[in-house]
Amino acid sequence: MKKMITRWQAYVYTGFVVILPAVLAIAICVWIYGTVSGFTDQMFFFLKWIPKDSPTLGYFYVDPEKEPLELLWWWRALSIIVALVIVGLVGRMTRYYIGKKLIGLMDLIMLRVPLLNRIYSAVKQVNEAFTSKKQSSFKQVVLVEFPGNGLHSIGFLTGDNHDEINSRLDKKVVSVFVSTTPNPTTGFLVFLERSKVHNLSMSVADGIKYIISLGAVSPAYLDKSAADALLANDAEAAAEAPTDEDVKKDEEPTSDKPSVEAKD
Repeated sequence: MKKMITRWQAYVYTGFVVILPAVLAIAICVWIYGTVSGFTDQMFFFLKWIPKDSPTLGYFYVDPEKEPLELLWWWRALSIIVALVIVGLVGRMTRYYIGKKLIGLMDLIMLRVPLLNRIYSAVKQVNEAFTSKKQSSFKQVVLVEFPGNGLHSIGFLTGDNHDEINSRLDKKVVSVFVSTTPNPTTGFLVFLERSKVHNLSMSVADGIKYIISLGAVSPAYLDKSAADALLANDAEAAAEAPTDEDVKKDEEPTSDKPSVEAKD
């Protein structure tokens, strides 16, 4: 009986490990869908103008008699698609002169509104830092000694242009974002000498997975000796592989019969 209980416990744990990622993925998708559709539903605000006693109201809302009105799921999905199309059109406009001028005008208006200009400016700077095509910043995973001696943490290099901090410390420093686990969106911003920041070969995506998994999902890594051995094996295999000329010679028909010269 005890063995059976232990076995079923193992089955339950195994099933939990298998099902949990799928359940979390579905839950996150449902949450994103509900959050986004809560904003995009406002594009169909004109549906609220339909009279309450109209029979067509039931084709749009789950319960026309309920407040607040909630759209049927296919209309909510349609609102998300429409929103994506609008965002795509705005992005396409930025490729043309008129679109760039309109975006510049919008920036000018937003930056002139009191209070809103500070929020807009901060959000725009953060967005440019993450989407900039310039090579620096948030595209390098690093290892730093943090939060104390002998303790190391994974972080992301975010910049190296800090004139005021360099002047105050009288040395060149770089900024590193050390994220927390399992939520990598929060963390600490630290400034360290470049010599104390060690670059890692893993990608940013692998670094985020490493943090979210509490270090359980370790990215694949080949040290220099293993990489050299792998390259040597590939070179040896390529040298032993038959060339095109060898293949053609093998495919040429051979005749075992001696040639007979024609005599007059």
